Amino acid sequence: MSNIGLIIEERPSDIGNFLVGRLLPFREKRTVGPFAFIDHMGPVMLSERENMDVGPHPHIGLSTLTYLFEGSIMHRDSLGTEVEIKPGQVNWMTAGKGIVHSERTPEYLRHSDKPLHGLQIWVALPKHLEEMEPSFAHIEEDGMPTWKIGSVDAKLIAGEAFGKKSEVPVYSPLYFIELKSKSKEKLQIGKELYGESGLYILEGSIESDGTTFEPKQLLVAKDASICEFTMNENTTVYIFGGEAFPEPRHIYWNFVATSTEMIEDAKQRWIEQTFPKIPGETGYVPLPPQNPNFNIKR
Repeated sequence: MSNIGLIIEERPSDIGNFLVGRLLPFREKRTVGPFAFIDHMGPVMLSERENMDVGPHPHIGLSTLTYLFEGSIMHRDSLGTEVEIKPGQVNWMTAGKGIVHSERTPEYLRHSDKPLHGLQIWVALPKHLEEMEPSFAHIEEDGMPTWKIGSVDAKLIAGEAFGKKSEVPVYSPLYFIELKSKSKEKLQIGKELYGESGLYILEGSIESDGTTFEPKQLLVAKDASICEFTMNENTTVYIFGGEAFPEPRHIYWNFVATSTEMIEDAKQRWIEQTFPKIPGETGYVPLPPQNPNFNIKR
């Protein structure tokens, strides 16, 4: 963008089954608006002997947003939800005071080769809602507004922007926008954005102030109101951001909170296995050992 304040390179992170590209949090930028965590998952081709199996694990203080480009994931949670997410759909799970979920390859795909590619995102909750009752929403593709910006195809996956509103039930002013170009197009969209803003390049490239930026880079704007860049042909980018919270957020493992006391309480509850259970699931992902890689971050 024309006012880039920070460039974050995608960093590999091992989540057990395969490596993902971690974008947030970053040591120089913990959050962008309310967005606290972004993983680029894949692309990967899993063989008939490989499956996604992320067992029961807890969250507090956030909403998770899962958006797939390829593949399929079966989501189960402690509310009793059991739903398959496919490309173009959104799973929006609000943890609040505490929820447990698992993510696995659906049974009908477990003995065949299958792709997996998508984004997994955490959105922090406002302080007055971080201990709300947990909830889950599955949004079909037709619940996300689409339109044209010149020749660019735009989709509002979550939040409000450009005078449009997604059906994803968010809890603070934010936006998560997909832009796809077939030909070169200059965009000046700052007046439609607000708060803090980041741009992630999935494929293709963009140009800003004479510099070309390519995939696996996250650009963070100094000022969303003057967001301007050129999309080259066959490019896909995601713009996300919104109003930042006045309080910093602490992050430890899967927990996000405004206080370390809430995180310590969640850690103890998970150790004691007093979080709610997922119907039909056994086992769980243990709390990581306390070490420099898992310090509480803010």
